[in-house]
Amino acid sequence: MIKYTEDHEWLNIDGDTATVGITHHAQDALGDVVFVELPEVGATFEQKATAGVVESVKAAADVYMPVTGEITAVNEALRDDPALANTDPLGAGWFFKIKLSNPAELDALMDETAYSSFSG
Repeated sequence: MIKYTEDHEWLNIDGDTATVGITHHAQDALGDVVFVELPEVGATFEQKATAGVVESVKAAADVYMPVTGEITAVNEALRDDPALANTDPLGAGWFFKIKLSNPAELDALMDETAYSSFSG
């Protein structure tokens, strides 16, 4: 199950874990991504807290925690090659994995149809 936030992040939910990245729309708006700051594994964040930063040739943007939880993994390949966020935002360009603390928060996120309408 994939969900989307109004901050243009996607979550691929598998059990009590979600993989998070930025959407195609977000990477397109940012332009060429040149740097990604990822959270530390083991850190916990509340929903909507800043969990990372993505910098492009056009701007820098915060990456928000889409749901409350603990970081269980980060994409080291993205640190070495930030352009993965542009070339494969929904695959190899994932940012981090979260162990969900409050799965009920997922109910307020958008499905693909709603996100498509939202992002235009």
